[in-house]
Amino acid sequence: MAIRIFIDQGHNPTGNHNAGAAAFGLHEEDITYQVGAYLSDILDSDYRFEVRTSRPTPTTVLGTTNATSLRARVDAANSWPADYFISIHVNSNPNPAINGTEVYIYQQGTAAAVLARDILNEIVRRVGTKDNEVRTNPALYVLRKTNMTSVLVELGYITNSGDVEKLTNDQYQFAYGIYVGLLNYLGLPQL
Repeated sequence: MAIRIFIDQGHNPTGNHNAGAAAFGLHEEDITYQVGAYLSDILDSDYRFEVRTSRPTPTTVLGTTNATSLRARVDAANSWPADYFISIHVNSNPNPAINGTEVYIYQQGTAAAVLARDILNEIVRRVGTKDNEVRTNPALYVLRKTNMTSVLVELGYITNSGDVEKLTNDQYQFAYGIYVGLLNYLGLPQL
């Protein structure tokens, strides 16, 4: 039976609630949509996986508030039910020098912590972002309310010019890094 992966492309399109960060003329939801679409295509071409995305099109809007947007994502993954939940985001910081990739989990010492480390290692290796470690954040709704192993990947900082270049030009490599990290976690060879 195929391993079910739910890809949550963080945030809604600009002009809607829960739209995400923006800087340098870029919008978080555009980056998360495209990286998620690449990851979906990569997983679709691997017979060992079945995949669903939270935003099947760039104009998909989930929920009518921030709370219902998050709930719609979690409910879709839980009701499928997915085996793994990967939420894709882009970070921001008032300090433009802050950069790098981090992966958030609900708690340390779990399967999610191992998966997060494997994903982070591959993104850093393939894209060359700074390793900002696996971080715990039990307040994040999508990590708290999902019934499966769940991680939230912050690809890079939309407020840092070096990360912006990677977020613009290396979207496929971010997706491929997540895929290979997942394979490493599962002990599966690349096809």
